[in-house]
Amino acid sequence: MINFTYLYDKNIESPIKSYYKMWLKNVIISEDKKTGDIQYILCDDNHLLNINRAYLNHDTLTDIITFSTSDNNTIISGEIYISIDRVIENSNTHSTSFGNELSRVLVHGVLHLLGYDDHSPSDKKIMRSKEDYYLLLQAG
Repeated sequence: MINFTYLYDKNIESPIKSYYKMWLKNVIISEDKKTGDIQYILCDDNHLLNINRAYLNHDTLTDIITFSTSDNNTIISGEIYISIDRVIENSNTHSTSFGNELSRVLVHGVLHLLGYDDHSPSDKKIMRSKEDYYLLLQAG
């Protein structure tokens, strides 16, 4: 089950629709896995910065932090924290819509839970390719 929790206190229209949940479930199925419990927590920069400091020992802003909670390789479960502040800024920086950037970050989190990483240049290339592929499937 995929759920969304809003900890973002600024006045934004809720961008999450039921088709986001179905799309993300289809991403997981396409990777030959099953959807477990996935919790998206949409928050602000300060909330995510505190998590980054406490759990990852990083003192930087980021758009997403993903924690796997699954002990089964075939069932994908976890917590995905997303900074709406970063999504807004990144959408402006990359001249794309908020919805498009949010979709990219949503699928990025699922890809992390599926085992994809983005630490090395080659990993980043694979991750971006997967994001682009699944964004095209969402649009189609």
